[in-house]
Amino acid sequence: MKAVIYRAFSEQPAIEKVEDPVPVPGGVVLKVEASGVCLSDWHGWQGHDPDIKLPHVPGHEMAGTVEAIGSGVERWQVGDRVTVPFVGGCGACPQCNSGNQQVCDHQFQPGFTHWGSFADYVSIHYADVNLVKLPPEMDFATAASLGCRFATAFRAVVDQGRIAEGQWVAVHGCGGVGLSAIMISRAMGARVIAVDVTDEKLSQAREFGANEALNAGDTEHVAEAVCDLTGGGAHLSIDAIGNADVISNSVRSLRKRGRHVQVGLVSAEPRAIDVSMSRVISQELEILGSHGMQAHRYGQMLEMIQSGLLKPQKLIGRKISLAESTDVMITMDRFENTGVTVITEF
Repeated sequence: MKAVIYRAFSEQPAIEKVEDPVPVPGGVVLKVEASGVCLSDWHGWQGHDPDIKLPHVPGHEMAGTVEAIGSGVERWQVGDRVTVPFVGGCGACPQCNSGNQQVCDHQFQPGFTHWGSFADYVSIHYADVNLVKLPPEMDFATAASLGCRFATAFRAVVDQGRIAEGQWVAVHGCGGVGLSAIMISRAMGARVIAVDVTDEKLSQAREFGANEALNAGDTEHVAEAVCDLTGGGAHLSIDAIGNADVISNSVRSLRKRGRHVQVGLVSAEPRAIDVSMSRVISQELEILGSHGMQAHRYGQMLEMIQSGLLKPQKLIGRKISLAESTDVMITMDRFENTGVTVITEF
């Protein structure tokens, strides 16, 4: 099969011919029909993830058809149209038994713990626990866009953020995750203030439903501005970038008993993050993470998509070829792309 491979961190990847994967017991092999290009892929290529062993094939946002089935798989057949969360659970550890496969003790992540979906085929473990059947009307590009950014944003807003109708959500960073969070928050009846440093992305944030837009590059005191625009601070604030200044602004922009949810990955060796624990205590703030979303929680999200409340297809900014993906991935840290970029041509 063809696959994008890098043999050293931070060096130019290349497309090579490699052996096709075979299904492990309990797993399947998918024919990749679409794969998102995500900032997390850039972090992996930089060497920020200790699970990655070289040489490596990136890619963790995917949709495709079941090509081959390993022993013990009961729920899936060749030809099934599926997607998969970017974090997969083993189905047997204490975390999985409590329904929290997204923090499985033995989790697997295509594109990190093993070769990913920037390829013709990809191996998926524990298929009965982790695959998600696609609605027949959903195209593969839209399905691939759900795997990391949209599903993670859904969990951040709905499950971790516990947003309620009429509450304020501050979304810091209007890339794929941020725009997803804006759309989901509005669908849940919340009011949203979008924060970014470019007017183009803030304009798109308004198209996705943001009530207010704040250019952090032109604002001296971001947290204070958010508090002013929201009438006292956000009930929920999301860092969709992974930046020390943004994290500090996000926490300081909360009203009492507000919730900060960290979605953006922070680099391996960040500088000190200025968060006052005295403020966290005195105002009873919550600081939470959002690490993907379990396959069994996709149901509510897919129902909202089918009803038209959520339209993830609007997030797709570019469709590219596998050959183009190498240059797109290694420049993700420049935040030049608007929306989600998806590989659809292999």
